[in-house]
Amino acid sequence: MSSPLASAAGPIALVAGLTFAAVDVSRLLAADTSKERIAMMRETPFQVTNALYFVVFIGLLLALVSVYLRHHADAGALGAVAFCFALVGTMDMAGNMWFDGFAGPWIADVAPEAILAGGSGMLAVGGLSSYVLFALGWMVFGIAGWRARMFPAWLGAAFVVAGILGYNAGLPPYGIPIGLAIAALGWWITRSARGRVTVVEGSAVER
Repeated sequence: MSSPLASAAGPIALVAGLTFAAVDVSRLLAADTSKERIAMMRETPFQVTNALYFVVFIGLLLALVSVYLRHHADAGALGAVAFCFALVGTMDMAGNMWFDGFAGPWIADVAPEAILAGGSGMLAVGGLSSYVLFALGWMVFGIAGWRARMFPAWLGAAFVVAGILGYNAGLPPYGIPIGLAIAALGWWITRSARGRVTVVEGSAVER
């Protein structure tokens, strides 16, 4: 029996992707670069949009899981590799964005010198890992997912480009491409499902 998540993979990916892109647009609009970094981090619109950015990462993960559940039977080992790479990279970056969205404003209030000092040691390692794994995760998802026939080549290329740009997804507007790629995948899944239903119904009528 098909999972409800698998059945709704198209709409889930479409909504999650568009929401992800929209929130990153809002982050871009809320970032007042004319002000000093600490002053900008203390502004409510900046704090709210950064917190929302973590929330839409949850939607991105749900979309990824639902898409894999829908195609895992036909995707095989290569599809599993694509899913795992994207899952690990997205979870790592989501943790980074949780820190920016919720811990960052608190640090800006109580220890602004820590932010101005920049990252070092394990903090720098953790931050770099999230950027690299997020980018590689979606690039591998695009290539392996296309080779596993989870989606067509043009979507595979879109994920590769989005992954490359996604190395800077911690900063707007570099998260927009991955949101649009996920939304395009959702649209393709929904459209393909409707096409199959039409074919099946037409065959039934002919019989």
